[in-house]
Amino acid sequence: MAHRRLRSPLAVWGFIAVVYVAARLLTTGLFWIAAELSGPNSRFGADATIGSLALGWDGQWYWLIAVSGYPTELPVNDAGVVAENGWAFMPIYPYLANALGTLLGGYPTGALVLSLVAGYAASVVLFFLLRKRIGDVAAVWAVVFFANGPLAALFQMGYAESLFLVWLLLALLALSKRSFGWLYLLIPLMGYTRPGVLAFALLLGLYGIVRWFRRRADPLPTRQIVHIVALGALACAVGFSWQVFAAIATGDPTAYMETELAWRRSWVGPEEGFVPFSGFLTATAVWFGLWGLPEALGYVVLGILVAAIAGALLFAPAVRKLGGEVRLWSASYLVYLLLVFFPQSSTFRLLLPLTPLAGAVAVPTSRWWRIGVLVACIAGQWWWIHEMLALGDTYYRIP
Repeated sequence: MAHRRLRSPLAVWGFIAVVYVAARLLTTGLFWIAAELSGPNSRFGADATIGSLALGWDGQWYWLIAVSGYPTELPVNDAGVVAENGWAFMPIYPYLANALGTLLGGYPTGALVLSLVAGYAASVVLFFLLRKRIGDVAAVWAVVFFANGPLAALFQMGYAESLFLVWLLLALLALSKRSFGWLYLLIPLMGYTRPGVLAFALLLGLYGIVRWFRRRADPLPTRQIVHIVALGALACAVGFSWQVFAAIATGDPTAYMETELAWRRSWVGPEEGFVPFSGFLTATAVWFGLWGLPEALGYVVLGILVAAIAGALLFAPAVRKLGGEVRLWSASYLVYLLLVFFPQSSTFRLLLPLTPLAGAVAVPTSRWWRIGVLVACIAGQWWWIHEMLALGDTYYRIP
């Protein structure tokens, strides 16, 4: 029946609002339970509240940036290497949240309202991105899974993820419609909200290659070639510009890279440098060593996982239905993570930009399948809130 109720954009916004509000009420209840379970060993302490959970961890960094800006002198730890600092976080979310806070009574309110509204907007855009590929009913279910998913707590936290998703999903929608002009605005918005715009640059490169080889069946005018090349260059420029800004502000050309490595070095020591792909290889050895398993087995598991994901993106019928833009983005973002990321507990959060793949899970028409997926989403959400917020007491319980 969803396709009959969603014939107008206003009906879409209203229907998804009902879905989203219901999901946020559920998450609020889970937050309340987590606050009650928070004990003296938790980062939040025995007197945790919904508000303290919502503004913890990276939310504190964004708040600090909104109030104090970025450091002009990099902090160092006892080992004499650069310590964690605000240059790891992009400026649009904290500054926009702070601006809202001046109207709403303070930064915490502004940050939470911004995350809530952005999560709703992302839900709406996700529906429009998927509906022509998988139909209204499946697109609605994809939104239901998204709004109630394992990472849905982020829509009620002082994190930039939901705002980044708005820009990303709008960019994918614009690309699917070949409305290239919008991307000149959306790419900088993505790039200065959260790291990841270099993955979009890779997407544009792959998109241009695919369009070139298919140009006889799908004409590729010169004007579109110019847009694709220019937008790819813009995404690269935006992606690397933050390193330049950090270098200028601090007088240290390695400021941004050293800042990012500060989080990794707490796992592997102060001598760790950056080499593409090394993060996943090093982390595989670290994790399998902690689990008492052979490192070689970890590399085999990593290889099998990469091959399985690549196979799903290339051949899985439900994924193929989502369209080339979504599949190319998913592949590009996963390659980006393999290149630069050191996987630990925040890996779950960093997978949120793969949200459009929720459409593939929604494609099967069995009612019991969809109900089962929804139950799994809510169970996963509670697990994430419980582990990362209610407990939050060890290095592997970091959002």
